Amino acid sequence: MKPIKTLSLLTATLLLAACSVAPIYEKPQVETPAQYKEASTSLGGEQSSQWKTAEPAEQVLRGQWWQVFNDLTLDNLEDQALAANQNLQAAIARLAQSRALFKDERSARYPQISGGISPGHQRVSPDAQRTENGSEQTLWRAQAQVAYEADLFGRVSSLVNAAEASAEQSAALLKSLQLSLQADVAQQYFTIRELDAEREIYQNTVKLREQTVQLTQHRYDAGDISELELARAKTELAAARSEELGVTRRRAIAEHALAILLGKSPSEFSLAATPLQRISINIPAGLPSSLLERRPDIAAAERAMAAANARIGVAKAAYFPRLNITGALGYESSELGSLFEWSNRTFLLGPLIGTMLSMPIFDGGRREAGLERARAAYEEDVARYRQTVLTAFGEVEDNLASLRILDNQSEVQDSAVTSSLRASNLAQSRYREGLVSYLEVIDADRTLLLQKRVTLQLDGERARATVNLIRALGGSWQQAAPNGTPVALQAIK
Repeated sequence: MKPIKTLSLLTATLLLAACSVAPIYEKPQVETPAQYKEASTSLGGEQSSQWKTAEPAEQVLRGQWWQVFNDLTLDNLEDQALAANQNLQAAIARLAQSRALFKDERSARYPQISGGISPGHQRVSPDAQRTENGSEQTLWRAQAQVAYEADLFGRVSSLVNAAEASAEQSAALLKSLQLSLQADVAQQYFTIRELDAEREIYQNTVKLREQTVQLTQHRYDAGDISELELARAKTELAAARSEELGVTRRRAIAEHALAILLGKSPSEFSLAATPLQRISINIPAGLPSSLLERRPDIAAAERAMAAANARIGVAKAAYFPRLNITGALGYESSELGSLFEWSNRTFLLGPLIGTMLSMPIFDGGRREAGLERARAAYEEDVARYRQTVLTAFGEVEDNLASLRILDNQSEVQDSAVTSSLRASNLAQSRYREGLVSYLEVIDADRTLLLQKRVTLQLDGERARATVNLIRALGGSWQQAAPNGTPVALQAIK
């Protein structure tokens, strides 16, 4: 009968273990538009027929997206940042911690076995020995202990699932940080190049104003003009030199910031001056549904929800009994030499302290509070997930709008530069002929310098907006190949 009873107990335990009280996890619905507002504005609604159901794709390799800029220096900087950035190294360490915690929780699914050998000296009371006199004795013990918590009502499984989802969340957060780092490096690089171009503008302005000062000095020496015009020319020259130094200062600070992103001390990093050239890369935005698949921060928010859902199961399981199976098997002897004799074997099935099957009867509302807290945490993560999705849509729309408007603005600005350059040349020519005062030259020169700076700023904004759009799209833009294999689209240069 004993084997039958044991089998019945084991069967009942397995049945209880299958009765998980954890809620079934279902990803909450989010409202996804059929296409981007700005994409339809820019592309004439061509993408409206390309709707597809979202599929998880946070593991898709995003590749070296920055190579669309065809800049070897930028490629090298990105490689350095990925290899040495300290924030990225810290995130990698956090991921390793999360995975170790998952392994730790997963170990609860298996029996915990330990063993040891030790002597013990004790005096047993006469009542315990049922003798008239107490006695002292030394006992040697060599035992192996086994402890196992049966997964009643899914408590252990819920803990494991929560730890696994948390580890996956850390992996997604690492990818999100990696993408942010790549974008920050590209943006800082283009900022430095923009400052190089701005410094070049001021250098050319300084050379032009030096020539103007020389011409004004000759005319002043000849008595053709007053000292006032000479002073004005020297003032404009000094102002241009001051502005050039200001740009040099900003460039140095930007270079230091880039060095930190690369994991280097500013003293050991320098970047050769390379003026920014206009960048015109059209990035296909794809569909809003595919954005949910590519953004690592959305994947991280979704995994946080899964972990919170599993913790609700842990809180629910606290209302039900816990079964801890323990036992010990070994040898016990008063002499070390005879410790491992067969006649000295001993075993114990059941807890050494406490009970095998336990359940709190009254806890003052602690379990109820724990369940309420777990459910509230899940609702918070749901709201965070939906907000992350909304933010992602907004970022894509913002950068699509920025690039569209910057294209139009740059065309208008180019016309302004052409007109101001013509006006400046005319003013210089008329001044050399003595037809106008130097005030008109100054005004035309300032206008030309301003329009050149605005044009350069628009070029810098265009480069940074392109990087921001790629970041907002999750670091990639993909379409399905004829054979169904995802392939990266080539940017239109």
